Amino acid sequence: MHLFLQSEMGILDFFRRQKDNDNEMKYLIAGLGNMGAEYDGTRHNVGFSVLDKITSDADITYKHETLGDIAIVKHKGRSFHLLKPSTFMNLSGKAIRYWMNKLSIPQDRILVITDDLNIPFGSIRIRPNGSDGGHNGLKNINEVLGNQGYARMRIGISADFSRGRQVDYVLGRWSREESEKLPEILQHAAKAAFAFGIIGITETMNQYTRK
Repeated sequence: MHLFLQSEMGILDFFRRQKDNDNEMKYLIAGLGNMGAEYDGTRHNVGFSVLDKITSDADITYKHETLGDIAIVKHKGRSFHLLKPSTFMNLSGKAIRYWMNKLSIPQDRILVITDDLNIPFGSIRIRPNGSDGGHNGLKNINEVLGNQGYARMRIGISADFSRGRQVDYVLGRWSREESEKLPEILQHAAKAAFAFGIIGITETMNQYTRK
């Protein structure tokens, strides 16, 4: 119990907000998902869940803004803008482009967090760029931005469904066994998102990728 409390306090300290700094670097962390209560807690919304973990630990709330909900966490001279697009998954690129331009954030400071049924549950793959891998959200971002030059974190949800049941599986909620393991996965992904802005994409890949 004592170790658990120490761990939780460490997380809160890790996400502690700092005073505004005119010289701070800005990052856009976009978690992909679908807005609406019917999608809360589904596998496809794991990108939203990572951002919710961050805002909960940092004790901050989102603001409803153009094309999405936005929250800001400040840490070590960086300003992390957390975006949950309200465009639905398949039009995520519109929201990301809008906020990238509005905040004047270059593509190399953008991290997109999404689900991936092509890798095992709980695996985390972090890359500086790449193809959409069959993911419609990433596909739209690539189309809207006109390139694949942004970092992405893919969280494995596995493909444990029978033929013809992919949509039901992806839009379904976690099993009891998955739900028990999910908090630790979200915590790991949340720390990786901040590491991206602090130690860079290469070291983040080395330290936070999980097979």
